[in-house]
Amino acid sequence: MRTFKLNSYASILIPAALVMGAGIVQASQPDDRIEATARDSYNFKTYLKNDAIKVASSEGVVTLTGTVATEYHKTLAEETVAGLPGVKSVNNQLALAGEQPAEHSDSWITLKVKTALAFHRNVSATGTEVTTQDGIVTLRGEADSEAQKQLTSEYVNDIDGVMQVRNEMTVQKPAKPAPKTMAEKVDDASITAQVKTTLLFHKSTHAMATKVTTKDGVVTLHGEAQNAAEKDLVGKLTEDIKGVRHVNNKMYVPKS
Repeated sequence: MRTFKLNSYASILIPAALVMGAGIVQASQPDDRIEATARDSYNFKTYLKNDAIKVASSEGVVTLTGTVATEYHKTLAEETVAGLPGVKSVNNQLALAGEQPAEHSDSWITLKVKTALAFHRNVSATGTEVTTQDGIVTLRGEADSEAQKQLTSEYVNDIDGVMQVRNEMTVQKPAKPAPKTMAEKVDDASITAQVKTTLLFHKSTHAMATKVTTKDGVVTLHGEAQNAAEKDLVGKLTEDIKGVRHVNNKMYVPKS
């Protein structure tokens, strides 16, 4: 049997290379996990599924590249990734695909309304037709109840840019109770991102510095509200976000 003798330099070099190689693999595992978790998040698989987003993480610094349909998708993608475990910062290089509506235009308002309604579970985004003319939003379609119809009006009326709401939705009584289905699991990062994005849509909350954290579907809110009504509105909007199990509203109102 032939034997090979390694010189001292080689015997030191090979183990060192193995150690370095193992270190490289180990160091990349958290980044791989961040990238995979982002792609598997509720927001990426639901609201961002038609966008071309590439997620690349290096030592917890995540870079987003590709294209999205709207500015709101760009924000949603960034907020979702920022809330993932292990992420230190997000470099958002996403570009907008196609022509975008002019800010404060009727098309811009319609887009905001449709996007905002999509995040809420007690209104029907798919069953609501939205048109805007001169800042006046008209809602058509079917609502499951009078309460859902009124809630849709309430949400839309407070969206930035909306001057007035004309709710022409009809209330359809279901012939029989809808079968109960298992609620879809929404991850904490997606919930936090939806809450933050939703608060940006509303004129009563968009300027507020609200800190949002989520743990197992329980959302905790911190920050300052000008009055009790503002605090209650933030809590109400948050409670209706898909996946939210409970809201701890710890916002404070300064004493006058």
